[in-house]
Amino acid sequence: MPRDYYTGAEAARALGISLDTLRRWDKSGKLRAQRDDANRRIVAVSEVERLRVTRSEHLSARNKLVGVVRSVEVEGLLAQVVIDVAGPTSFVAIVTRDAVSDLGLEPGDAASAVVKATSVMLER
Repeated sequence: MPRDYYTGAEAARALGISLDTLRRWDKSGKLRAQRDDANRRIVAVSEVERLRVTRSEHLSARNKLVGVVRSVEVEGLLAQVVIDVAGPTSFVAIVTRDAVSDLGLEPGDAASAVVKATSVMLER
């Protein structure tokens, strides 16, 4: 049975923020949290999803390319993810095994490659 709420710590982890930030967002109204019977902060799954979308739409990176995951190869602590974007172009990302697991990436899934670099080197 799917769950309806996260604990404060689970919600913070899902959003990639600290628990202190989650508390501040609750106090400022940026996040809508509730309290359980023991007066602990709980956050609706739908609220976490709303904030995930908001956060991803406000990246400082300008090079966000949407595509489809072609392959995911996990070996040891690392994983190689290949994302096909427009035309014959694909991006290869080396990320941690945990990142692939957290994102639930599998071939055929929609995904984005966000490129943020301070320098690009070319060779001929």
